[in-house]
Amino acid sequence: MPAICHFDTFASAEIGQILKDWARAKPDGAVLAFVAEAARDAIPGLQALCRETGLPLVGALFPELVFGDRLHRQGLLLIHLEALPAWALVEGLTASPPADSPALEAMLKVADAVSGPTPRGTLMLLFDALVPNIESWLAALYRRLGRGVHYLGANAGSETFQPMPCLFDAERVVTDAVLVLALPTLPGGVLQHGYQPPRQLITATATEGNRIITIDWHPALEVYRGLARKRYGVTITPENFYEYGVHFPFGIIRASGEVLVRIPVAIDEAGALVCIGEVPENAILTLLSAEAVSSEATVNHLIGELGGAGRDFRLTFYCAGRRLHDPARARQELAHLAAQSAVPLAGALSLGEIGSSTRDGYPLFHNATLVCADWKGP
Repeated sequence: MPAICHFDTFASAEIGQILKDWARAKPDGAVLAFVAEAARDAIPGLQALCRETGLPLVGALFPELVFGDRLHRQGLLLIHLEALPAWALVEGLTASPPADSPALEAMLKVADAVSGPTPRGTLMLLFDALVPNIESWLAALYRRLGRGVHYLGANAGSETFQPMPCLFDAERVVTDAVLVLALPTLPGGVLQHGYQPPRQLITATATEGNRIITIDWHPALEVYRGLARKRYGVTITPENFYEYGVHFPFGIIRASGEVLVRIPVAIDEAGALVCIGEVPENAILTLLSAEAVSSEATVNHLIGELGGAGRDFRLTFYCAGRRLHDPARARQELAHLAAQSAVPLAGALSLGEIGSSTRDGYPLFHNATLVCADWKGP
């Protein structure tokens, strides 16, 4: 019986039969569903089918899906969970401070199911991409859990970056939330982006959450336009901002030398640059160029860190901004990853990714990356 099924359209009879087969085989199981944005109207039907069969449902809406060796703009991806994991769909994150909040306690309660010295399971976090302080939620979790769990995650939502309910269970479809799953047999994820920083560094002298207000004490948009024009010969306007932002993202230089990628996706009414993911005040930045990334080296490094393949499939999140920069390269990277994997790829085109460059590293929120984990059933 397959652990994963992809449907190009919402075929209720066919999906209903798969769910019945799963329910008969594993009555205590559940379904994890990824739904393409173009198929979002199928979510109520999927919820109804899961209620009918008695299978708990959790899931997320993404711009596109990963299945096989390519991206799919349409359809649904269903993953059979042979045992219902600890989980929570936690709402109201924007108005809730991460430290010592009820929302944090709800996430920690889920983590209890996989936390411990050995064996450690994985805490999967699927955020609404428009939550402005995801990095702060990760930091709050790490302060309480440390390396007691592996961390893995991605951002759901629409590539238009407009508010859209994007996380769901069998009854609800919500926004401004995170879906938290405790997966005891998942050995953590590995993340790679391949960007190398140029020598010129700048400072985010005023920020607010995911907004960069000034760079080197000048308006951020003015500095960004100037750097893009001087270094790469392009002219940035509000109309082409996201189109060029994916080509020239910011890199946040951490003390360890690791580079966090932040793609600016919009200019707000005050002229600040809006990124997917927080930018700390006084962070050291550089302007990255996607042209300098070696696709083959990035994928090879990722595979080397993953090691052996899982029994069922390789869970894969591929950044929408990385794809938008160069669709041909995205196809090549996914094909190379699939060719080097002993099991199928299954996952989604994401709007931000959570992981680390090594399996046991500190969890970080990135843009423009590939994240993989080897899915192993019980």
